Amino acid sequence: MNWEAVIGLEVHAQLATRTKLFCGCSTEFGAPPNTHVCPVCLGLPGALPVPNAKAIELALLAARALGGAIRKRSVFARKSYFYPDLAKGYQISQFDLPVIVGGEVPLDEGVGALTRIHLEEDAAKNLHDASGLTRVDFNRAGVPLIEIVGEPALHSGEQAEAYLRSLREILLFIGVNDGNLEEGSFRCDANVSIRKPGDSLGTRVELKNINSFKFVRKAIEFEIARQTAVLEEGGAVVQETRTWNEDAGRTIAMRGKEEAHDYRYFPDPDLPPLDVDEALRARVEAVALRLPRQVRAEWVALGLSEEDAHVLSQHPRFVAFFDALLAGLGAEHAKAAANFVRAEVLKHATTEGMSATLPVEPDALVQLLRLVHDETINGKIAKRVFATMLETGRAAQQIVDDEGLAQVTDTGAIEAAVKKVIEDNAEQVAQYRAGKTAVLGYFVGQVMKATRGQANPKLVQELLRELL
Repeated sequence: MNWEAVIGLEVHAQLATRTKLFCGCSTEFGAPPNTHVCPVCLGLPGALPVPNAKAIELALLAARALGGAIRKRSVFARKSYFYPDLAKGYQISQFDLPVIVGGEVPLDEGVGALTRIHLEEDAAKNLHDASGLTRVDFNRAGVPLIEIVGEPALHSGEQAEAYLRSLREILLFIGVNDGNLEEGSFRCDANVSIRKPGDSLGTRVELKNINSFKFVRKAIEFEIARQTAVLEEGGAVVQETRTWNEDAGRTIAMRGKEEAHDYRYFPDPDLPPLDVDEALRARVEAVALRLPRQVRAEWVALGLSEEDAHVLSQHPRFVAFFDALLAGLGAEHAKAAANFVRAEVLKHATTEGMSATLPVEPDALVQLLRLVHDETINGKIAKRVFATMLETGRAAQQIVDDEGLAQVTDTGAIEAAVKKVIEDNAEQVAQYRAGKTAVLGYFVGQVMKATRGQANPKLVQELLRELL
């Protein structure tokens, strides 16, 4: 039978603040359990929450980047449920009056429409050990999140993966979220149902606690196949929450799925409505936004390939580095700079969340690439100089001067080397003159070897063609 999958994604993105949403405790990851806690995030009686202004600004910045509409007034609500990771017995979230409505996530084909973006606090973390005991670490309790709720408008695991990658990239570029899936600061729940095309939505199953893009795609694909099999056998899909078991290669039932009324939402009496005034809007609007797809379009217009642009914009620090190179070299050298950065620089680069480490400063690389552009050295020597820069910290010009690596441009000296190579390779000369012109590359290599890689390659080729 012909079935259509309908998928809606709910992304929880931790806001990049130093402190929690309603108290001054640190949001730093990896601290010993229950060391970043206070009466507010432990839910002790009488403790009162105070909203984090920075978290609100970051949420509004996400709205700008994703095209959502910012409400002038929104309301914090209590979402009641009972679980060991929720000390208060409720979570402070937003329900019927979220701070942001609408928006979209750009995809290669079309967009992923958003329903809403709302602020909420994270729950604590349950730690299960081999003996069967569960302990609760409240360091994460109260960490600020935005929940980005997508419309049920995606139709495959592949499309869902592309949506998540695009969303993560945008939030990382604007400094709202560090995109760390392993630490749980960017995580996704997927609602999956199937129906016959044109019918109303089917019974949805929520997939939770999936911490990689690949696993999200695989879980959705499995769930589509599972639900299809259930319906084709005459059964009914049960509304429930499931998770992905990578070892078993399948989704596993966790519990029945709650509806909104089960949470008994009501406005939090300890928090007034959130009013977004003109001063706050002005601060958010003043932040310069340069989104990944905009960056790539600019670079492609300068002559980079789509692949070049994608590789060089994997991280906002890479973008800043390459922009600095272009400023120092000129846009006309964009392609040559991209080739060198991809081949030599990025293999030494590391990233961690919003930070990245590159092996050299842009100014140092600009000096090296200028030596190539003005033909002081050739590309092969440039790689050798770069390696020495990394080992010693010396400047490119100093290395070239100290080691005598300047390119040989003396026609007489190069011609003598070319003649010697021709004399020593009679067989290849015959091949070339018989029309096998590809052998020219062999001759070039031999001349470069004889000149320790310092001959001007363009001049070498000209002389070879002439003398052959």
